[in-house]
Amino acid sequence: MNRARPSELPYRSGVGIILLDRRGRVFVGRRIDTVAEAWQLPQGGIDTGETPLQAARRELAEETGVTSAELLAESADWYTYDLPAELIGKVWGGRYRGQRQKWFVFRFTGADDEIDIATEHPEFNGWKWIAIDDLPATIVPFKRRLYERLVADFRHLARPADEEEH
Repeated sequence: MNRARPSELPYRSGVGIILLDRRGRVFVGRRIDTVAEAWQLPQGGIDTGETPLQAARRELAEETGVTSAELLAESADWYTYDLPAELIGKVWGGRYRGQRQKWFVFRFTGADDEIDIATEHPEFNGWKWIAIDDLPATIVPFKRRLYERLVADFRHLARPADEEEH
């Protein structure tokens, strides 16, 4: 385990995905590794040799089974969050203080029966569609500021598919 102070540890590079359905609602999954009601958006690390977009598509498929999705937007910036002190040392082998993520917004073009969270390495034990404005209240507290920023930056995309500009 790394003995560095949390502020001295680097951020893990990753991606996050906002998956919108045709009605403009956002996919959230309930984490399988906690007894708390911990919901989050699909996310994960970037593998060696992958672009952030490739990582986002892979993570989306690995965590939800979804491959029917069109890219709507990519964040201009990288977003960061810090782990709470009690999780540093338990997550990612204690090598990171949190994550630095590039975020992508996709429109789900398939049917709900394509969503399959019983994947090879499941991360979720439940899922649902929610309004984008409900994201910050749904997420674990240490990610709340990040999700508030995501809502502010991408709310304009969370509308029914038939209202999109062409």
